[in-house]
Amino acid sequence: MNMPFYVSPEQLMKDRADFARKGIARGRSVVVLAYAGGIAFATENPSRALHKISEIYDRIGFAAVGKYNEFENLRVAGVRYADMRGYSYDRSDVTARGLANAYAQTLGTVFITESKPLEVEIVVAEVGAEPADDQIYRLTYDGTVADEHGFVVMGGQAEQLGRKVKEGWRADLSLGEALRLAVAALGSGDGAAPRTIEATQLEVAVLERDRPRRAFRRLNGQVLADLLAEGTEPPAADAKPVPEGGPPEPGTPVEGAPEAAAEGTSEGTAEDAGGSGDDKPDAGPDSSGTSPGTDH
Repeated sequence: MNMPFYVSPEQLMKDRADFARKGIARGRSVVVLAYAGGIAFATENPSRALHKISEIYDRIGFAAVGKYNEFENLRVAGVRYADMRGYSYDRSDVTARGLANAYAQTLGTVFITESKPLEVEIVVAEVGAEPADDQIYRLTYDGTVADEHGFVVMGGQAEQLGRKVKEGWRADLSLGEALRLAVAALGSGDGAAPRTIEATQLEVAVLERDRPRRAFRRLNGQVLADLLAEGTEPPAADAKPVPEGGPPEPGTPVEGAPEAAAEGTSEGTAEDAGGSGDDKPDAGPDSSGTSPGTDH
């Protein structure tokens, strides 16, 4: 009778971990970082059909690297978990923490019991009402969960890209600054000279803090190109300047009006006509320029 080939548990776990890491390293990196208005996701992905960044629930996003069919199955399972929990209890009971725990159990079970581990690494992020309430969880192939703060980079050259992001990240970044930092890091990951990644080659999405319920929104086309262009972010809506004296109100009697002009007098001046302008409404920011957010 032939004896089965024996492999120690330590060697078996090491071989599985090496196998999973090699598969993940072949994938393009994903950068997830918090900014002043929420959480941004960015990756190099020219495909318009196969997404590496997706929405899970109202204020929860999902990003992954590795084998597409494997992390797509995890995404679908996460959506089902969130829908069932939100329907059974309350929408506020669906949290990134609970979803990360469910993913960790699945990844850990597959890594230990199956012959081949899942070649995936995922991030589950939830945007809160305040920056301190934001949650970013990173899960590896063996079910390990890491609670990240500020930013996380995963994929092929995560360490090198992570150093690049760490140098430029700060909590009060604007959306444009955050995206430019993420894209610059992605372009420096091949070890050669930094390269410029066009907006058409990127997959970018954000969880926006100020959106009423569904915080997830994809960015593409001209909107993304404008955000990536240096110094093109729209300025804040400041108060409109009012000319000194201001125009006269309709129907206000003006000194030196046509009668005085007909008589050839020059006593009525624009300064006299406008008065001090104290009785005119203040010119405030134009609220008509605010466009309501649209759900993805």
